[in-house]
Amino acid sequence: MGGRKVVCYIAQSLDGYIADKEETLEWLLDVEMDGDAGYGRFIETVDTILLGRRTYEWVIAHESGKFPYADLRSYVFTSHPKEDEGQIAFTSEDPASVLKKLKQQPGGTIWPVGGSLLLENLLQEDLIDEFVISIAPVTLGDGIPLFQKAQRRLDFTLERVGKDGQIAQLHYTRRRI
Repeated sequence: MGGRKVVCYIAQSLDGYIADKEETLEWLLDVEMDGDAGYGRFIETVDTILLGRRTYEWVIAHESGKFPYADLRSYVFTSHPKEDEGQIAFTSEDPASVLKKLKQQPGGTIWPVGGSLLLENLLQEDLIDEFVISIAPVTLGDGIPLFQKAQRRLDFTLERVGKDGQIAQLHYTRRRI
């Protein structure tokens, strides 16, 4: 299915949460890093991003009201779509259907930013090619998990293990049998 890769580049707590119970990422901002955990190299390959509405709103709120990916084609999945804004499309379409169309078009890496319900939808349709998971040395005890309750088994291969300050990073590719 197309030549474009879908790469989930994401951070989680040691106990598997991508956001705390208040749905924030504040806990991640306190983690000691030496660099950017490869984010700079990764984002240069991306030309399309996918976000759930809550993730989009959190990004906007923490970037002084500006969307930092305004130069990338972006799809925000919401049950209440509104008028598109520049490169940002607000849609109530099924994320897997949108992604299947995108994978057929030429372009760079497609980055599903989050949240976990969006990721679960894409996993159920076997549409994620790679995971780059940065693990922060903090437990949250509760919050939004990276993985929802899986409906099916998917196999991945560990490609690399890295370290940046106190962050461990695991890079997996989808193993197609």
